[in-house]
Amino acid sequence: MKHSIIRVVAAATAVATTALALSACTSPSDDDNGKLVAFGPQGDNGSLADNLFTQQVEKKFDIDFDWQTTTYDGSVAGEKRQVSLASGDYPDAYFLVPWVDAFSRSEILKYGQQGVLVPLDDLIDEYAPALKERFEEKPDWKESVTAPDGHIYAITQWSECFHCSYPSKLWMNTTWLDKLGLAQPTTTEELRDVLRAFKENDPNGNGVQDEVALSGSSTQPIINYLMNAFTYAPYTSPSTPPGLVMDGDDVTLAAASDGWREGLKYITSLADEGLLDKAAFTQNAEALKALGDNADAEVLGAAVDLHPYDFVTADSPDGRDKNYDAVAPLAGPDGTQLATWRSPVNPLGMFALTNKSTEEERIKAIKVIDYLVTDEGDRLGAMGPEGEAWVPAEAGDVALDPELEPTFKPLTYDETSNASWRSMGQYWDSLEYRNAQVVPEDVYSPSGYERRLLNATLEYDPFKPDESILFPVEKLWPDLDSAAELADLQTNITNYVTQAQAEFVTGQRDVNDDAAWDAYLSDLDGLGLPRYLEMMKKLYDAI
Repeated sequence: MKHSIIRVVAAATAVATTALALSACTSPSDDDNGKLVAFGPQGDNGSLADNLFTQQVEKKFDIDFDWQTTTYDGSVAGEKRQVSLASGDYPDAYFLVPWVDAFSRSEILKYGQQGVLVPLDDLIDEYAPALKERFEEKPDWKESVTAPDGHIYAITQWSECFHCSYPSKLWMNTTWLDKLGLAQPTTTEELRDVLRAFKENDPNGNGVQDEVALSGSSTQPIINYLMNAFTYAPYTSPSTPPGLVMDGDDVTLAAASDGWREGLKYITSLADEGLLDKAAFTQNAEALKALGDNADAEVLGAAVDLHPYDFVTADSPDGRDKNYDAVAPLAGPDGTQLATWRSPVNPLGMFALTNKSTEEERIKAIKVIDYLVTDEGDRLGAMGPEGEAWVPAEAGDVALDPELEPTFKPLTYDETSNASWRSMGQYWDSLEYRNAQVVPEDVYSPSGYERRLLNATLEYDPFKPDESILFPVEKLWPDLDSAAELADLQTNITNYVTQAQAEFVTGQRDVNDDAAWDAYLSDLDGLGLPRYLEMMKKLYDAI
């Protein structure tokens, strides 16, 4: 397939404390025959051992990798990593992918203080000049990887992907708009009118009322976009903490506010009219893509997602992938008009070394990371070989940001190629680096896709929320003494909010009934919301 480059735990827990206590005293392994035992996810396109970039790195840094591999299924990958740590049978190094599985800050602190993960700061100072330079370029990055005890135990990804910073976008079928003589909506009520027309007026022209006016998936909550016309919706996903906002000096749960209830009333009214696909709250990304790619007819009018290739295949035979354009944030009844914003700080640890590694192995491994944050290392490691995945910019080329000097041009390449580490090699993605890539002017071609996403995001940027209401959850470091309690509260509250919102929208609860709303708030209190907010405020005050 060709695409354009875009940029058993319960049982183990019982022995975890003992195993970790023993492993903290473990000396470097002497049974790996001089190989760097490395844990990492492996895809269907070939083995990490046979990967071209692995072989290049082995030659460049005189490393012999012995890979312990897992899959790109997050639950499987996370369980395998946690079991290895709990049993004491863990590798010399971890090379992870944040969106698959990576070290949380609680894990980084716990394993760092127990001696399982070794500090990287001295290694970086002596052997990683490029990484030190990147930290100087982006001080927030160094701050984000430095634990409260002053040590760096894991390296995270720095990503200033501009279009990713506004993840909750509405993409609408503008071909349908044109056919029905409609303009893109600018308010919540205009959106309702457009969705009614999509549902009732047969825009796909097949004589059947099979149109799905608006859909989404549970992986990228549709509520986030629609709620911003009523009150700010912080970035959330199934794997993130519950959305918090600042109210002066107080930390509050966004989903417990009066504004949130008003937003739910509006969203519920769309669902009641059949304008909003109720499956959007439960279906996964694959199900949404199947809807967008429906073979019998083009049936999807609009979707909330990071980008349209998530729900419709690039270069579709009938050209439907070109039909979706971003709708700017809508204005609500009182004029509220915001966009969900996501910080470039990623708190998840991708690279870490354990106490089983030798000093020589540590030096070689940190040199690999240092190489991956150079321009050359990033392109080869995250993209692929020159001439296959990218070429240098030429005279006359225009960068994504025309103000910047163009540096490289991504190519259409074979995704079955086993020539790079892809996401496992992507540590450095600054705004300047990303926007210096050459992107064609044709935004509807796969090769011009990044410019299409840039243009869409420019419509969202003016509606970034004021810093005063943003809660910087990504910058917090947990208190290990209360980390388990915090994690339980976080999980319970997140799951309950997600479930209750779906029940309100699908009519299992009546959002217009004061008693039902009061019961929802009471349930949150019963799950420990006041204690959770108190703990998060303490962590916030500590940064």
